[in-house]
Order: sequence, then structure tokens, then C-alpha cells
Amino acid sequence: MQPMFLIHVVPSLPPALGALKELAYNLWWTWNPEAIELFRRLDREGWEASGHNPVRMLGMIEQDRLTAAAHDDGFLAHLERVYADFRRYMTATNTWYHKNHGAPPDPFIAYFCFEYGLTECLPVYSGGMGVLAGDYLKSASDLGLPLVAVGLLYQQGYFRQYLNADGWQGELYPENDFYTMPVRLEKRNGAPVTIEVEYPGRRVVAHVWRVQVGRVALYLLDTNVPQNQADDRRITHQLYGGDCEMRIRQEIMLGIGGLRALQALGIKPRVCHMNEGHSAFLAVERIRQLVHDHGLTFAEAKEVVCAGGVFTTHTSVPAGIDLFPPHLVDQYLGHYYDSLGISRADFLALGRLNPVNQDEPLNMAVLALRLAAQSNAVSQLHGRVSRRLWQNVWPGVPEWEVPILAISNGVHTPSWISQDMAALFDRYLGPHWRERPADQTIWEAVEEIPDEELWRLHERRRARLVAFTRRRLRAQLEGQGAPPAEITRATEVLNPEALTIGFARRVALYKRPTLLLRDPERLAQILENKERPVQVIFAGKAHPQDNPAKELIRELIHLTRRNGLENVVFIEDYDLNVARYLVQGVDLWLNNPRLMQEASGTSGMKAAANGVLNLSVLDGWWAEAYHPDIGWAIGRGEVYEDLNYQDEVESNAIYNLLEKEIVPLFYTRGQDGLPRGWIRRMKDAMRTVIPMYNTNRMVMEYMEHLYRPADRRYQRLTADNFARARRLADWKALLRQHWPEIRIVGVETDASGEIAVGAELEVRASVDLGHLTPDDVSVELYEGALDMDQKIVEGQAIPMSYAGMQKGLSLFVTKVRFHSSGRRGYTLRVLPRHEDLPNPFEPRLILWGA
Repeated sequence: MQPMFLIHVVPSLPPALGALKELAYNLWWTWNPEAIELFRRLDREGWEASGHNPVRMLGMIEQDRLTAAAHDDGFLAHLERVYADFRRYMTATNTWYHKNHGAPPDPFIAYFCFEYGLTECLPVYSGGMGVLAGDYLKSASDLGLPLVAVGLLYQQGYFRQYLNADGWQGELYPENDFYTMPVRLEKRNGAPVTIEVEYPGRRVVAHVWRVQVGRVALYLLDTNVPQNQADDRRITHQLYGGDCEMRIRQEIMLGIGGLRALQALGIKPRVCHMNEGHSAFLAVERIRQLVHDHGLTFAEAKEVVCAGGVFTTHTSVPAGIDLFPPHLVDQYLGHYYDSLGISRADFLALGRLNPVNQDEPLNMAVLALRLAAQSNAVSQLHGRVSRRLWQNVWPGVPEWEVPILAISNGVHTPSWISQDMAALFDRYLGPHWRERPADQTIWEAVEEIPDEELWRLHERRRARLVAFTRRRLRAQLEGQGAPPAEITRATEVLNPEALTIGFARRVALYKRPTLLLRDPERLAQILENKERPVQVIFAGKAHPQDNPAKELIRELIHLTRRNGLENVVFIEDYDLNVARYLVQGVDLWLNNPRLMQEASGTSGMKAAANGVLNLSVLDGWWAEAYHPDIGWAIGRGEVYEDLNYQDEVESNAIYNLLEKEIVPLFYTRGQDGLPRGWIRRMKDAMRTVIPMYNTNRMVMEYMEHLYRPADRRYQRLTADNFARARRLADWKALLRQHWPEIRIVGVETDASGEIAVGAELEVRASVDLGHLTPDDVSVELYEGALDMDQKIVEGQAIPMSYAGMQKGLSLFVTKVRFHSSGRRGYTLRVLPRHEDLPNPFEPRLILWGA
């Protein structure tokens, strides 16, 4: 039945409680324990029943309870204290950005992401990238960055997981009621802010909603509006749902619609940050607008957009990249070809590894790499993997020089540590750990925390985790229709004093959740030792269409049942709330993906911030963070061609570490009952991991290494009616026209094959530059050690100086000093040179000596 009219019913708060509404709609409360306790104090049962959603809770509370709270001096004092902290935070002028770069201007950085994991009551996230994005916005707020964020507001979001009696994953898709969530419809003059995006034969309308994350605004687009036809209303229906055609429709809305939404709100970003390739169409739209509004050519507009573009790759495997077949690109974006003033072939070439391969699909990561002058990976190892994966985007550039920076991920520490751990930090570290989590000197004070106090706190958190797990397991069994006796046993599962291992993440084949259960008999001997018991808690969701991953969950359930492993449990419906209980309450965090397939991973960072020790393969962040004092490494980073053998080796490594090191260390107690060796590692983990692997450090690095350089180039190229952009585009056209004319004619040295350590050698090169000049190029001597194939590996470039003309050739000279003995290889290369290039590889032209 369609309604004739609509009314939005809002809570009726007494005037004395008016601040609660403002607090409820700003997600600042999600990382402030006092604010959370304020809402919980108002109605503890309502807080749980609402799914930790203060907006919904305020609408559920009976008016009598609100009236009583308005006359409760204790509650009012609590509210006044929290609100005063909130106002101080929102109006502060001493943020990191303000101190280092002056008063923040209007937002000039736009952060685009497909998902955001900010709080469990706003389910528009699925996994690691979304949770990282949520933590990123919180730190951007803490640091005072002039940044806004853009995404999609999903009507159903990601699915809710349940397991049937056989252990097979099922999915539920509850509808999100935006009017009872901490989001607000953006309005101008009383009417919703709307944008339109062209789709085949029609225009799709979207409303713009706002989520306030501290000082940062997150704008989410919603196509479920009456103006749209039924199929278009489903564009923002599900996160990672639908087929390839639905995905391109979603990504057009995110990139093109997201950019237009910001402009409709009066926000004109100079720097656009694309997280994964999902939003890469925004770069195409920026080019179109410059061509249309300012009369630039495609080449000129592309220079401007690349200057202000930042791209972060979050995956290590090609399968994680969206690919769109050419016919689908024609169908949905064909009208852009004429608007941009380029051919269909040239448009598709922007997103192809091989630009001339007419059968290759459009690769969204390649599109982003070609339209962003600044690109980065999310851990040091991932940087190496990404440079290898995307080397062909820069033909001829050695793998180790591919211009993809590595900035390691982090976590928003206040969001992930327990309330009692935060209080412990306040007591022994002082208040500045919240504001300056990247300050190593602050975390040295972890040593001052008494061992007994830290351990008793951790034991309480483990007991809370066990109680939570029992409640969830009982609910799971009731949902499956289990016998009453089995449901009753769920209330006694797990031991609150046993060594507890946690494994929780998105379920995928490469993450190998069943590796620990590869030898059930050996595992049982470890778990069922009555003197030194061990227990394991698993959690994680498989993508609804990933049946092999679902089978892994089912296999895990069956392995535990078949082998009577009653101290191994699986918690359904992994979300942010479950994650917090786990990373705060377990003793050991297990992570065993296949090597080179984990871009970063952040769950282990969250665990370490709580004093939990890591047991992980040397992949992602652990490859750079690992030290024997803070956890354990599974293997030494070896990769075997036989995957079954790799599983055998690494599962045995896990068992060996548990048997010989981990379990004995945990259960070695002094006369006071404290495992002082274990506590020593807890402190070392916190002291080492927190100051390095936090999103404050991460955001500062993005600001200094990516955003500021991008903004400077953008402003330089757009000044004086885009004068520099026009000149740069003209120069590149000339460069491409005459580059084939360049020849390295000869190389001369005074060496005869051998030279002594400490000696200096002059190298002279003769180069025919054709119609180009010495100012257009850099000539470099490239040298390095030789591999077994007599090829230079990880070489270094030595600039050569222009020394004049001789017989129509340009002469370049440099001197080399030899610091060690051994065979070295030398060659020459020629690269483009221009003061407005972001790096010499960006034109994708390079000439090597024979």
C-alpha cells in the first residue's frame, strides 16, 4: 500500500536533554567511552536492543524515562561533562593540521571509498577496507584535516550471517531505516539536495545524506528515491551485491555522482583520493568538466586531474580488481567519448594494461593509476608486490622504481582499545596518548604499568569475551533449532582462564581459516591438556557468491564436531562489535593467509594495541613489524609451488610454536600467579606497535607525501587560466612526436675492464636528441650488481651533466667512485625532464642503452 503522505516522527527530548540529539548524530561518540557510557546509562537495555544506535534508542525510550533523566542531577552532570568535551573537541584550534599548516581552509581533499566501517549501527561496510576507511576518517577528524568523504548509502548494506545446522552460511538482508540511524538528509531551502547522473536513456537521481564523523563530513548517495525507476532505485541497494552491470552502475554513481554531490554542496575539492578503483570514474568526470567549463583540450585537462589525483591500491591479487567488458563501457559511458574529445579506443586505453589490445577489458585499477599522479600501497611488502603487479603500466621501468609509494596502514587506537585499558593508559601515560598516538616517547611509559594491574585487567576482558561468546553461541543454537540440552551446554562453553586464540576476518580461500585444524589429533592434544588448556574462537563472513569460502566455514564446523573439539567455537555474524570483543579479550591473534596475498591486514594491529600477541605468517604489516619480543612468525617467508606442501609446513610450524613456545610461556607463572614472560611481551607489543601502526601516523603521511604535493601541483597547473597545464600538454605532445628520434650513439670511459676500489671513473655519453633539446631529457648512468643472468638488479641511477655539442651530438658526462669490489653492470637511459612532471616516469617514455 503506497502512502498518500509522509511524516518523520522524531524523539521528544526535554530541553535539559537537548544535547543528547547533537551527540547522537555525531559519531564522535564511537571513540569516546564517556559518551558511550552516557547513552548506556540512559537505558542499558535500550542501548543493546537498538544495536548500539543512540538515534534509534532515543526514539525507543519511554517519555517517562526521559523526563526522569531530565531531573536526575547525576545524569545531567554526566551529560554536561560529555557535551563540554565534545564542544571543546569540535572548536579546538590546536589540531595537528592547525599547528603545522595554519588554520584549516574549506575542505580541499575528497576521500572516496565504496564502504565505511564506522560503527555497527551504520552497516555500510563489509571488511578490511571499509573498517580502515572508518578509522581513517576518525583520525582525519582528530588531526583537523580539511577533508570530506564520499560513499554510497546502502538500503541493505552488507548481509547478516547465520549458519544452518550443517554449518552452511546463509544471508539475511535487513532493510536500513535511515531515519533511525546517525545520518541526516542534506537539504537546501527545505528541499533534499539531489544530483543527477546520466545512464543509458535516462538520468538517475540521488539524494545526499550526511554522516558527521567528529569534524569530518561523510556524504553518502542514495538512489532509492521516487523519481527513479525500480531498477535504478536498487543501485544503492546492496554493498558488493549484483552482477557486473550493477557494479558499473554503482561505480558510476560513486565516482561521477559523488563528485557532483560535493559540487552541489558547494565543495570543490582540489585533491581526490580514490581507494581502490571503484571511484575512478570521478577522474573522467573531472576531465569532462574542465573540457566543458574551461575549454581545455583532453590532454590539458588530464594534466590537471592527474595532478590532483591520489590512488591507493588495497589488494595484492588481480582477482580483486573490477574489470568491465568494452561493450558495457560503451553502453554506460559511450557518451563521454565525444564529451572528452577523444576516440573510443583512446578512452578504453586509459584502463588497459596493453592500450592497443582491443579485446582487453577496462581495468578500474589501471584507470586510476593512469589518472592519478600519486599512487600508493598499504604496507612495505605490499608496495613491492604492487610494483611487480602493475609494472606494465610503466613500460620499461625497473620493478623497484615503479612509482607506487608504500604507506603502511594503521588503526584508530581509541576506537579499538577497551574502556578499562583506556583508563589504564590515562593513569600511567597521561592524557596525550589520545592526541598523539604516533609519539613513541608517550608509549615508553607502558613500562610504568604494574604487571599485576595489566594482567588482572586482561583477565577481566577475557572473561567478558567468554561470557559474550556464550550468549552468542546460545542464540545461534536457538536459531538453528538445536536440542535444549545442547543449548544449555552453550552456557558453559570455554574457560575464562584458558589461553584463548582468536581468528576473525573475511573468509576467503587465501586466508586459510582451517589451517589450524589440518591435523585435528595433534591440535586436540594441544587444546585438551587439562593442566594447560587452550581454546579457539573463529568468526568471519564469506561473500554470498563465494561458495568455496562458504565450504571452508562448513568444513571448519564439521572438523570441530567430528573431532570433538568442544573448545573451538565459531561466532556468527562477524561485525565491529564482535571484533572489539575479540581483539580486546583473546590472548593470541592468529593470521595465516597465503604469502604475498595479504595487502596489509589491520586486525593484528588492533589486537596488539590491547596487549594481545600475534602469531602470523610474514605477510602484510607483520612482515615489517615482526620482532621476537612482540609475537611469533609462522615460517620465514618461504613460498612453495606446491600449495599442499606449503599448508603442511606452515600448519606444523603453528603446532610447534604452540607446543614449544606459546603455551609454555603463557602458563609459566611465578609465585604470585603472574605469567611475567607473557606480560613482558604484552608491554613490548603495545610499546612497539601502537606508535607506528595507528591511523594518525598514517593520515599524517598521506598528508605530507601525497595530499600536499598533489595540491601544490594542482594549484600550480591551474594558475593563470591553466597556463602551466597547457604548456605541459603541448610539451608532452612534442615529446611523444620526437621521442623515437633519440639514439644513444656511444659511451666512452678510460677503464680497461678492471679498476681499484676507491678509484674514480669518468663516463661520457654521446646522444642524438633529434628535434629535442638537452633541457627536455635526463640522461643517467644506471649501475648495479649482476644476477646469474648477467642482468642489473636493483640498480641505481647516476645523473649525467650536459657538456655541450660535438659533431651534432649532445655530450653528457658523470664520474663514478667505486666503494666495494665485485662485478658491476653499467648502462645508460634517457628519461623525459620537465619541472611540472610529478616524476620522470609519468610520461611512460624511457630509452635504454643496448
